[in-house]
Amino acid sequence: MEPTPSTAAPAASAQQIAKAESMAKLVYVLYLASLVVGVTSLIGVVIAYVYQGDAPEGLRTHFRLQIRTFWIGLLYAFLGVLLSLAGVGLVLLAFVAVWLIVRCVKGLRYLDRREPYPVAGTWLW
Repeated sequence: MEPTPSTAAPAASAQQIAKAESMAKLVYVLYLASLVVGVTSLIGVVIAYVYQGDAPEGLRTHFRLQIRTFWIGLLYAFLGVLLSLAGVGLVLLAFVAVWLIVRCVKGLRYLDRREPYPVAGTWLW
């Protein structure tokens, strides 16, 4: 009789959790740095995609939020640039900057308390 493989996922080690936490913090910092140097957000989203699958559920909410932040922010920024031609876009671009800062600061706060991000699927804060 062959042993059946366990259906339960192996528990993440403390070292894996610490690595995932530090990568989640790095992504938040890269997103904040993208307000000055835009390309860092692209590096951040790649890191979030890479670490999302292996992270425990609490940390996975942070990576999910970070991935959504990248794509939603890109959409908002694109709309802001398009609407800049009509003069309204500058207000939207300022909103995108504030929106990004709020999401990253909230995410860092939850991450420091080792809590999952409560509503990772939101379009706003």
